[in-house]
Amino acid sequence: MSAGLSDADQSVSPLVRKGAAWSWRLLVIFGAVFALLWVVMRLEVIVVPVALATMVAALLIPAVDFLDRVGVPRGLAVAMMLLSGFAVVGGILTFVVSQFIDGVPALAEQVGHSIEGVGNWLSNGPLHVSDSQIKEVREGALEALRNNQEKVTSGALSTASTVTEIVTGALLVFFTLIFLLHGGRNIFGFVTKVFPSHAQDRVRDAGRAGFRSLGGYMRATFLVALVDAVGIGTGLAIMGIPLALPLASLVFLGAFIPLVGAVVAGFLAVIVALIAKGWIFALITLGLIIAVQQLEGHVLQPLVMGRAVSIHPLAVVLAIAAGGVTAGIVGALLAVPAVAFLNSATRVLLARDSAAEEAAQAAGDEAPIAAEADDIGDAEKD
Repeated sequence: MSAGLSDADQSVSPLVRKGAAWSWRLLVIFGAVFALLWVVMRLEVIVVPVALATMVAALLIPAVDFLDRVGVPRGLAVAMMLLSGFAVVGGILTFVVSQFIDGVPALAEQVGHSIEGVGNWLSNGPLHVSDSQIKEVREGALEALRNNQEKVTSGALSTASTVTEIVTGALLVFFTLIFLLHGGRNIFGFVTKVFPSHAQDRVRDAGRAGFRSLGGYMRATFLVALVDAVGIGTGLAIMGIPLALPLASLVFLGAFIPLVGAVVAGFLAVIVALIAKGWIFALITLGLIIAVQQLEGHVLQPLVMGRAVSIHPLAVVLAIAAGGVTAGIVGALLAVPAVAFLNSATRVLLARDSAAEEAAQAAGDEAPIAAEADDIGDAEKD
């Protein structure tokens, strides 16, 4: 009889015992993860703005640190970066909205011509649909709209409530961003004091590595999104597609949701080209979008992301899917940055020498990881 095992335990197959031991431990882990997600969902109004502010801080803090190093007071450096960011974003949004307002009437007129053309094709084409049938379908659509007027009204009220939440979240993002840019390191150092004293240094190393990867991811994504928007927007403008600038802006915003966002924005551009210019220009637009996506996937992403924030495409897809199912568009937006942060932070936490691993990640060198893996393999052999 093995030491420490009762007769009942001895009568159970070792495979079953190990499976049971793994099962209850995994159940505890899944329960903890579920509880954490439940708390996050309940506090979504707070968690999402803080996460967005952290992402923007990771993008802006190198510039703030640079101004701080050259002698600009920290508070003034933060104010300068925020005012510059607001000026740039506000100017772009104003220009885009004005272009959208100018372009929508022409597009609406083209949509009317397209609908009229479809009606003529239905009447005179191979289907030979009568005018009375077309009129019946039109009246049925209007009747359905009238019957669902109450739902439309409630949807408008829900939209008003959503706007209130957006304004509240934007203010929270703004104030959180100010404090993160001004004294984020001190805040992080204070938070890590909840861990045991012997683990605080390792946790801080992991946090710095994760935040560095998050910053690299944000800067690389911003550059990739800008290149996508400029390339596609220029092509649309050359072809004379209406709403070229607003569509380019959608491409820029969509690029922050990897894989999915760019596809959706590109699909909208193809639809607008189809409505405004016909099949030939729609196919040209599709080819342009595919070419830009190929440039992004094979040149820009490997070049600007670097090894420190390299994430396997399968992990990206699964993260976006999980984030979308859990929290919709916001979850899909935050999923990949969260994976980039956790990827680097976890590697430092599990490394034998957290400081060396953090330095290796900062230099973009994965050699210590491979060497550590070899050491572990040799230890297992021994």
